[in-house]
Amino acid sequence: MIKILSYFLIKEKDKESPESLRTKFGTICGIAGIFLNLCLFILKIIAGNITGAVSVKSDAFNSLSDAGSSLVALLGFKLASQKPDKDHPFGHGRFEYISGLVVAMIICLMGFELGKESVLKLFNPEAPVFDVTAIIILVISMLIKLYMFIYNKQIGKKYSSPTLVATATDCISDTFATGATILTLVIYTIWGINVDAYCGIILSLLIFKAGFGAIKDTISPLLGTPPEKELVEKIEKIVMDNNVVIGVHDLIIHDYGPGRRMISIHAEIPLDGDLATMHDCIDNIEKRLYDELSIHAVIHMDPVCCGDEEIDKLKQDLIEIIISLSQGFSIHDFRVVKGPSHTNLIFDVVVPMDSKISDENVKNIISKKVQDKMGENVYCVIQVDKPYI
Repeated sequence: MIKILSYFLIKEKDKESPESLRTKFGTICGIAGIFLNLCLFILKIIAGNITGAVSVKSDAFNSLSDAGSSLVALLGFKLASQKPDKDHPFGHGRFEYISGLVVAMIICLMGFELGKESVLKLFNPEAPVFDVTAIIILVISMLIKLYMFIYNKQIGKKYSSPTLVATATDCISDTFATGATILTLVIYTIWGINVDAYCGIILSLLIFKAGFGAIKDTISPLLGTPPEKELVEKIEKIVMDNNVVIGVHDLIIHDYGPGRRMISIHAEIPLDGDLATMHDCIDNIEKRLYDELSIHAVIHMDPVCCGDEEIDKLKQDLIEIIISLSQGFSIHDFRVVKGPSHTNLIFDVVVPMDSKISDENVKNIISKKVQDKMGENVYCVIQVDKPYI
Protein backbone atom coordinates (compact mmCIF):
# COMPACT_ATOMS: atom_id res chain seq x y z
CA MET A 1 0.00 0.00 0.00
CA ILE A 2 2.82 2.40 0.87
CA LYS A 3 4.49 1.73 -2.48
CA ILE A 4 1.23 2.36 -4.34
CA LEU A 5 0.64 5.67 -2.54
CA SER A 6 4.29 6.64 -3.05
CA TYR A 7 3.95 6.05 -6.78
CA PHE A 8 1.01 8.46 -7.04
CA LEU A 9 1.97 11.09 -4.45
CA ILE A 10 5.76 11.44 -4.73
CA LYS A 11 6.92 13.46 -7.72
CA GLU A 12 10.44 13.68 -9.15
CA LYS A 13 10.92 17.17 -7.71
CA ASP A 14 10.13 15.83 -4.21
CA LYS A 15 13.06 13.41 -4.47
CA GLU A 16 15.46 16.35 -4.88
CA SER A 17 14.61 17.75 -1.44
CA PRO A 18 15.05 15.61 1.73
CA GLU A 19 12.56 17.83 3.60
CA SER A 20 9.93 17.51 0.87
CA LEU A 21 10.44 13.75 0.63
CA ARG A 22 10.11 13.45 4.41
CA THR A 23 6.84 15.39 4.38
CA LYS A 24 5.47 13.24 1.56
CA PHE A 25 6.25 10.00 3.39
CA GLY A 26 4.67 11.40 6.56
CA THR A 27 1.55 12.26 4.56
CA ILE A 28 1.48 8.79 2.99
CA CYS A 29 1.77 7.09 6.40
CA GLY A 30 -1.04 9.29 7.71
CA ILE A 31 -3.38 8.47 4.81
CA ALA A 32 -2.61 4.75 5.06
CA GLY A 33 -3.15 4.84 8.82
CA ILE A 34 -6.55 6.48 8.54
CA PHE A 35 -7.77 4.01 5.91
CA LEU A 36 -6.42 0.85 7.55
CA ASN A 37 -7.59 1.80 11.06
CA LEU A 38 -11.11 2.51 9.83
CA CYS A 39 -11.13 -0.91 8.17
CA LEU A 40 -9.92 -2.48 11.42
CA PHE A 41 -12.61 -0.66 13.41
CA ILE A 42 -15.33 -2.15 11.21
CA LEU A 43 -13.82 -5.66 11.35
CA LYS A 44 -13.37 -5.60 15.14
CA ILE A 45 -16.86 -4.25 15.80
CA ILE A 46 -18.23 -7.19 13.81
CA ALA A 47 -16.01 -9.61 15.77
CA GLY A 48 -16.96 -7.97 19.08
CA ASN A 49 -20.68 -8.27 18.40
CA ILE A 50 -20.24 -11.93 17.50
CA THR A 51 -18.19 -12.86 20.59
CA GLY A 52 -19.61 -10.37 23.07
CA ALA A 53 -16.07 -9.88 24.46
CA VAL A 54 -15.44 -6.46 26.00
CA SER A 55 -11.76 -6.65 25.07
CA VAL A 56 -12.69 -7.08 21.38
CA LYS A 57 -15.09 -4.11 21.42
CA SER A 58 -12.56 -1.99 23.29
CA ASP A 59 -9.95 -2.96 20.74
CA ALA A 60 -12.32 -1.82 17.98
CA PHE A 61 -12.71 1.66 19.46
CA ASN A 62 -8.97 1.75 20.01
CA SER A 63 -8.61 1.31 16.23
CA LEU A 64 -11.06 4.17 15.71
CA SER A 65 -8.95 6.40 17.95
CA ASP A 66 -5.88 5.26 16.00
CA ALA A 67 -7.55 6.59 12.85
CA GLY A 68 -7.88 9.89 14.68
CA SER A 69 -4.21 9.67 15.68
CA SER A 70 -3.25 9.14 12.05
CA LEU A 71 -5.31 12.20 11.13
CA VAL A 72 -3.45 14.22 13.78
CA ALA A 73 -0.12 12.96 12.41
CA LEU A 74 -1.18 13.88 8.88
CA LEU A 75 -2.13 17.40 9.97
CA GLY A 76 1.14 17.66 11.90
CA PHE A 77 3.21 16.93 8.79
CA LYS A 78 1.13 19.37 6.72
CA LEU A 79 1.46 22.18 9.27
CA ALA A 80 5.16 21.50 9.82
CA SER A 81 5.86 21.81 6.10
CA GLN A 82 4.63 25.42 5.98
CA LYS A 83 7.28 27.95 5.01
CA PRO A 84 8.61 30.48 7.55
CA ASP A 85 6.66 33.71 7.90
CA LYS A 86 7.14 37.03 9.69
CA ASP A 87 5.60 35.66 12.90
CA HIS A 88 7.53 32.37 12.76
CA PRO A 89 10.91 33.09 11.09
CA PHE A 90 12.27 29.66 12.06
CA GLY A 91 9.41 27.81 10.35
CA HIS A 92 6.72 25.54 11.74
CA GLY A 93 8.70 22.30 12.06
CA ARG A 94 7.86 21.79 15.72
CA PHE A 95 4.24 21.16 14.76
CA GLU A 96 5.36 17.61 14.02
CA TYR A 97 6.64 17.19 17.58
CA ILE A 98 3.34 18.58 18.90
CA SER A 99 1.31 16.17 16.75
CA GLY A 100 3.47 13.31 18.03
CA LEU A 101 2.71 14.42 21.58
CA VAL A 102 -1.03 14.45 20.83
CA VAL A 103 -0.80 10.91 19.41
CA ALA A 104 1.05 9.76 22.53
CA MET A 105 -1.59 11.33 24.79
CA ILE A 106 -4.35 9.59 22.83
CA ILE A 107 -2.55 6.27 23.44
CA CYS A 108 -2.53 6.97 27.19
CA LEU A 109 -6.20 7.97 27.13
CA MET A 110 -7.17 4.72 25.42
CA GLY A 111 -5.16 2.76 27.96
CA PHE A 112 -7.05 4.50 30.76
CA GLU A 113 -10.46 3.94 29.15
CA LEU A 114 -9.74 0.26 28.51
CA GLY A 115 -8.60 -0.16 32.11
CA LYS A 116 -11.74 1.51 33.48
CA GLU A 117 -14.04 -0.63 31.34
CA SER A 118 -12.15 -3.80 32.25
CA VAL A 119 -12.41 -3.08 35.99
CA LEU A 120 -16.17 -2.61 35.64
CA LYS A 121 -16.31 -5.86 33.67
CA LEU A 122 -14.48 -7.56 36.52
CA PHE A 123 -17.54 -7.09 38.74
CA ASN A 124 -20.09 -7.70 35.97
CA PRO A 125 -18.52 -10.38 33.78
CA GLU A 126 -20.04 -11.51 30.51
CA ALA A 127 -19.10 -14.82 28.95
CA PRO A 128 -17.34 -14.32 25.58
CA VAL A 129 -18.52 -16.40 22.63
CA PHE A 130 -15.94 -18.32 20.59
CA ASP A 131 -16.57 -17.92 16.88
CA VAL A 132 -14.21 -19.01 14.09
CA THR A 133 -15.21 -16.05 11.90
CA ALA A 134 -14.38 -13.62 14.70
CA ILE A 135 -11.02 -15.30 15.31
CA ILE A 136 -10.15 -15.03 11.62
CA ILE A 137 -11.07 -11.33 11.67
CA LEU A 138 -8.86 -10.73 14.71
CA VAL A 139 -5.91 -12.58 13.16
CA ILE A 140 -6.27 -10.48 10.00
CA SER A 141 -6.32 -7.32 12.13
CA MET A 142 -3.13 -8.46 13.88
CA LEU A 143 -1.37 -8.90 10.54
CA ILE A 144 -2.54 -5.48 9.36
CA LYS A 145 -1.31 -3.82 12.57
CA LEU A 146 2.01 -5.63 12.27
CA TYR A 147 2.36 -4.30 8.72
CA MET A 148 1.54 -0.79 9.97
CA PHE A 149 4.13 -1.13 12.73
CA ILE A 150 6.82 -2.14 10.24
CA TYR A 151 6.32 0.72 7.77
CA ASN A 152 5.84 3.37 10.48
CA LYS A 153 8.94 2.16 12.33
CA GLN A 154 11.11 2.00 9.20
CA ILE A 155 10.06 5.39 7.82
CA GLY A 156 10.05 6.97 11.29
CA LYS A 157 13.62 5.84 11.96
CA LYS A 158 14.83 6.74 8.47
CA TYR A 159 13.51 10.30 8.68
CA SER A 160 13.89 10.74 12.48
CA SER A 161 10.16 11.34 12.95
CA PRO A 162 8.95 11.09 16.57
CA THR A 163 5.35 11.15 15.32
CA LEU A 164 5.77 8.04 13.16
CA VAL A 165 7.81 6.27 15.85
CA ALA A 166 4.98 6.98 18.34
CA THR A 167 2.48 5.63 15.81
CA ALA A 168 4.62 2.50 15.39
CA THR A 169 4.59 2.02 19.18
CA ASP A 170 0.81 2.25 19.14
CA CYS A 171 0.59 -0.31 16.32
CA ILE A 172 2.73 -2.93 18.04
CA SER A 173 0.77 -2.39 21.29
CA ASP A 174 -2.43 -3.05 19.37
CA THR A 175 -0.92 -6.19 17.83
CA PHE A 176 -0.20 -7.66 21.25
CA ALA A 177 -3.57 -6.47 22.54
CA THR A 178 -5.44 -8.30 19.80
CA GLY A 179 -3.29 -11.39 20.34
CA ALA A 180 -4.21 -11.37 24.02
CA THR A 181 -7.87 -10.99 23.10
CA ILE A 182 -7.69 -14.15 20.98
CA LEU A 183 -6.00 -15.89 23.89
CA THR A 184 -8.88 -15.00 26.25
CA LEU A 185 -11.39 -16.53 23.82
CA VAL A 186 -9.33 -19.72 23.51
CA ILE A 187 -8.89 -20.05 27.29
CA TYR A 188 -12.62 -19.64 27.91
CA THR A 189 -13.53 -22.13 25.18
CA ILE A 190 -11.10 -24.84 26.38
CA TRP A 191 -11.12 -24.42 30.18
CA GLY A 192 -14.24 -22.32 30.78
CA ILE A 193 -12.23 -19.65 32.61
CA ASN A 194 -13.27 -16.07 31.85
CA VAL A 195 -10.09 -13.95 31.92
CA ASP A 196 -11.49 -11.26 29.62
CA ALA A 197 -11.51 -8.51 32.26
CA TYR A 198 -8.08 -9.48 33.62
CA CYS A 199 -6.55 -9.40 30.15
CA GLY A 200 -8.22 -6.04 29.55
CA ILE A 201 -6.58 -4.64 32.70
CA ILE A 202 -3.15 -6.00 31.76
CA LEU A 203 -3.50 -4.66 28.22
CA SER A 204 -4.58 -1.25 29.49
CA LEU A 205 -1.42 -1.05 31.61
CA LEU A 206 0.75 -2.05 28.63
CA ILE A 207 -0.95 0.52 26.39
CA PHE A 208 -0.59 3.22 29.04
CA LYS A 209 3.08 2.36 29.48
CA ALA A 210 3.66 2.56 25.71
CA GLY A 211 1.84 5.90 25.59
CA PHE A 212 3.88 7.31 28.46
CA GLY A 213 7.09 6.25 26.71
CA ALA A 214 5.91 7.94 23.52
CA ILE A 215 5.15 11.13 25.49
CA LYS A 216 8.71 11.16 26.84
CA ASP A 217 10.12 10.65 23.34
CA THR A 218 8.09 13.50 21.83
CA ILE A 219 8.51 15.98 24.71
CA SER A 220 12.30 15.63 24.69
CA PRO A 221 12.91 17.42 21.35
CA LEU A 222 10.49 20.17 22.42
CA LEU A 223 12.50 20.74 25.60
CA GLY A 224 15.84 20.35 23.83
CA THR A 225 18.08 17.29 23.58
CA PRO A 226 21.77 16.77 22.83
CA PRO A 227 22.46 16.32 19.11
CA GLU A 228 23.50 13.00 17.61
CA LYS A 229 27.21 12.27 17.95
CA GLU A 230 27.41 11.64 14.20
CA LEU A 231 26.05 15.13 13.44
CA VAL A 232 28.50 16.78 15.84
CA GLU A 233 31.39 14.95 14.19
CA LYS A 234 30.23 16.03 10.71
CA ILE A 235 29.96 19.68 11.79
CA GLU A 236 33.38 19.70 13.46
CA LYS A 237 34.96 17.97 10.46
CA ILE A 238 33.59 20.60 8.05
CA VAL A 239 34.65 23.51 10.28
CA MET A 240 38.17 22.10 10.70
CA ASP A 241 38.63 21.11 7.04
CA ASN A 242 40.84 24.09 6.08
CA ASN A 243 44.18 25.73 6.85
CA VAL A 244 42.75 28.49 9.05
CA VAL A 245 40.71 26.98 11.90
CA ILE A 246 42.89 25.29 14.52
CA GLY A 247 40.18 24.26 17.00
CA VAL A 248 36.47 24.48 17.85
CA HIS A 249 34.39 24.78 21.00
CA ASP A 250 31.03 26.01 22.33
CA LEU A 251 28.97 24.24 19.67
CA ILE A 252 25.27 24.85 20.26
CA ILE A 253 22.63 23.30 18.00
CA HIS A 254 19.15 24.83 17.94
CA ASP A 255 16.44 22.47 16.69
CA TYR A 256 13.30 24.11 15.29
CA GLY A 257 11.89 20.88 13.91
CA PRO A 258 13.10 18.15 11.55
CA GLY A 259 15.37 19.61 8.87
CA ARG A 260 15.35 23.05 10.54
CA ARG A 261 18.53 23.39 12.53
CA MET A 262 20.66 26.40 13.33
CA ILE A 263 24.06 26.26 15.01
CA SER A 264 26.49 28.62 16.67
CA ILE A 265 30.10 27.60 17.15
CA HIS A 266 33.39 29.19 18.17
CA ALA A 267 36.23 28.62 15.69
CA GLU A 268 39.75 29.12 17.00
CA ILE A 269 41.98 31.05 14.57
CA PRO A 270 45.62 32.25 14.76
CA LEU A 271 45.98 35.58 16.56
CA ASP A 272 48.45 36.83 13.95
CA GLY A 273 46.47 35.67 10.88
CA ASP A 274 45.14 37.93 8.13
CA LEU A 275 41.65 39.03 9.19
CA ALA A 276 40.19 39.32 5.67
CA THR A 277 41.47 35.88 4.67
CA MET A 278 40.15 34.25 7.84
CA HIS A 279 36.77 35.97 7.52
CA ASP A 280 36.45 34.70 3.94
CA CYS A 281 37.27 31.18 5.15
CA ILE A 282 34.56 31.39 7.84
CA ASP A 283 32.02 32.53 5.22
CA ASN A 284 32.91 29.51 3.07
CA ILE A 285 32.50 27.18 6.07
CA GLU A 286 29.03 28.57 6.80
CA LYS A 287 28.03 28.05 3.16
CA ARG A 288 29.37 24.49 3.15
CA LEU A 289 27.47 23.63 6.34
CA TYR A 290 24.25 24.73 4.67
CA ASP A 291 24.98 23.01 1.35
CA GLU A 292 25.94 19.67 2.92
CA LEU A 293 23.88 19.52 6.12
CA SER A 294 21.08 22.08 5.51
CA ILE A 295 22.22 23.90 8.64
CA HIS A 296 22.30 27.67 9.09
CA ALA A 297 25.49 28.49 10.99
CA VAL A 298 26.78 31.50 12.93
CA ILE A 299 30.52 31.14 13.54
CA HIS A 300 32.38 33.25 16.08
CA MET A 301 36.10 33.70 15.41
CA ASP A 302 38.20 33.17 18.53
CA PRO A 303 41.82 34.47 18.18
CA VAL A 304 44.34 32.10 19.77
CA CYS A 305 48.02 32.78 20.44
CA CYS A 306 50.16 30.19 18.64
CA GLY A 307 53.86 29.43 18.78
CA ASP A 308 54.65 31.10 22.12
CA GLU A 309 56.61 28.49 24.08
CA GLU A 310 55.90 30.00 27.50
CA ILE A 311 52.15 30.28 26.91
CA ASP A 312 52.03 26.80 25.34
CA LYS A 313 53.75 25.34 28.44
CA LEU A 314 51.37 27.13 30.82
CA LYS A 315 48.41 25.81 28.82
CA GLN A 316 49.77 22.25 28.79
CA ASP A 317 50.38 22.33 32.56
CA LEU A 318 46.84 23.60 33.06
CA ILE A 319 45.38 20.84 30.85
CA GLU A 320 47.18 18.23 32.97
CA ILE A 321 45.66 19.74 36.12
CA ILE A 322 42.19 19.76 34.56
CA ILE A 323 42.46 16.13 33.43
CA SER A 324 43.58 15.10 36.93
CA LEU A 325 40.20 16.33 38.19
CA SER A 326 38.18 14.43 35.59
CA GLN A 327 38.64 13.05 32.08
CA GLY A 328 35.39 14.80 31.14
CA PHE A 329 36.74 18.30 31.91
CA SER A 330 38.25 20.50 29.18
CA ILE A 331 39.33 24.12 28.66
CA HIS A 332 39.14 26.73 25.92
CA ASP A 333 39.59 30.49 25.41
CA PHE A 334 42.93 30.32 27.23
CA ARG A 335 44.77 33.64 27.65
CA VAL A 336 47.69 34.86 29.72
CA VAL A 337 47.88 38.39 31.15
CA LYS A 338 51.19 39.24 32.79
CA GLY A 339 51.65 41.98 35.39
CA PRO A 340 54.58 43.29 37.44
CA SER A 341 53.61 41.27 40.53
CA HIS A 342 51.49 38.38 39.24
CA THR A 343 50.20 36.50 36.19
CA ASN A 344 46.54 35.85 35.38
CA LEU A 345 45.47 32.71 33.54
CA ILE A 346 42.09 33.46 31.98
CA PHE A 347 40.11 30.54 30.57
CA ASP A 348 36.79 28.69 30.39
CA VAL A 349 36.52 25.20 31.86
CA VAL A 350 33.82 22.85 30.54
CA VAL A 351 32.27 20.76 33.32
CA PRO A 352 29.96 17.82 32.43
CA MET A 353 26.30 18.11 33.43
CA ASP A 354 26.57 15.07 35.72
CA SER A 355 29.64 16.29 37.60
CA LYS A 356 29.34 15.95 41.39
CA ILE A 357 31.67 18.92 41.97
CA SER A 358 29.97 22.31 42.29
CA ASP A 359 31.07 25.12 39.98
CA GLU A 360 32.53 27.08 42.91
CA ASN A 361 34.53 24.08 44.10
CA VAL A 362 35.82 23.52 40.56
CA LYS A 363 37.22 27.06 40.55
CA ASN A 364 38.75 26.71 44.02
CA ILE A 365 40.35 23.32 43.34
CA ILE A 366 41.85 24.40 40.01
CA SER A 367 43.14 27.68 41.46
CA LYS A 368 44.86 25.86 44.35
CA LYS A 369 46.41 23.21 42.09
CA VAL A 370 47.67 25.90 39.67
CA GLN A 371 49.36 27.83 42.49
CA ASP A 372 50.85 24.63 43.92
CA LYS A 373 52.35 23.79 40.52
CA MET A 374 53.12 27.21 38.99
CA GLY A 375 53.67 29.45 42.00
CA GLU A 376 51.62 31.64 44.33
CA ASN A 377 51.89 34.63 41.97
CA VAL A 378 49.81 32.81 39.31
CA TYR A 379 46.08 33.44 39.57
CA CYS A 380 43.16 31.92 37.68
CA VAL A 381 40.18 33.79 36.26
CA ILE A 382 37.77 30.96 35.49
CA GLN A 383 34.43 30.83 33.70
CA VAL A 384 32.61 27.50 34.18
CA ASP A 385 30.76 26.28 31.07
CA LYS A 386 28.38 23.37 30.54
CA PRO A 387 28.45 21.27 27.35
CA TYR A 388 25.46 21.46 24.98
CA ILE A 389 26.45 18.36 23.01
